Amino acid sequence: MKRGKKFQEAVKKYNKQEVMSFDDAAKLVKELAYAKFDETVDFSIRVNLKKGQSVRDTLVLPYQFKGEKKILVFAKGAKAEEAKAAGAAYVGDSDLVDKIKGGWLDFDIAVATPDMMKDVGKLGPILGRRGLMPNPKTHTVTFDVKEAIAELKKGRTEYRSDKTGIVCVSVGKVSMDAEKIAENMKVVAAEIARKRPADAKGDFILSLCVSSTMGPGVKVRQA
Repeated sequence: MKRGKKFQEAVKKYNKQEVMSFDDAAKLVKELAYAKFDETVDFSIRVNLKKGQSVRDTLVLPYQFKGEKKILVFAKGAKAEEAKAAGAAYVGDSDLVDKIKGGWLDFDIAVATPDMMKDVGKLGPILGRRGLMPNPKTHTVTFDVKEAIAELKKGRTEYRSDKTGIVCVSVGKVSMDAEKIAENMKVVAAEIARKRPADAKGDFILSLCVSSTMGPGVKVRQA
């Protein structure tokens, strides 16, 4: 892939083969960022998975950097009232299902109580391709809507491995203090290590790399 002049200049500022500590890598990523906008810092971890295995869950980073998201909750009765009291942007049942079928998608995260999934499941073709489908694995299908909304408001982030065994999680903005970016990286690395399958053999985490949106990648040493 042909890279631009600014990218090439950034690459010359460091040794691409050097593997750094979390703290040093976070500092360097900030120095290598060159875009005029506040670039996002992405942390990628390559894991050793067998065919058919995956790593998927959610976590809350200690230092948040994203704006508050619009949370939609599919619920009825008392659970609907609980969702409203907890601060959900939109709450409803069949009315919301019909609205979404009509093309409305003005929300960022969807939560559903288990009894609503029969109806919400019909939205699979719409919500699934956009990553908005409630799922028990990401704790967005639950009767504890109050707790789910509270965690989402704190910035609960979903992560999952792709087909090549890489888990990528955004851990900050280049405008953040390097210490906060590094701490978020450490939390992600510890969480992924915790998800090691019981039957995994050898090293589970194979490599770690951090980069800004436009900048080059920096190799990170496991703690």
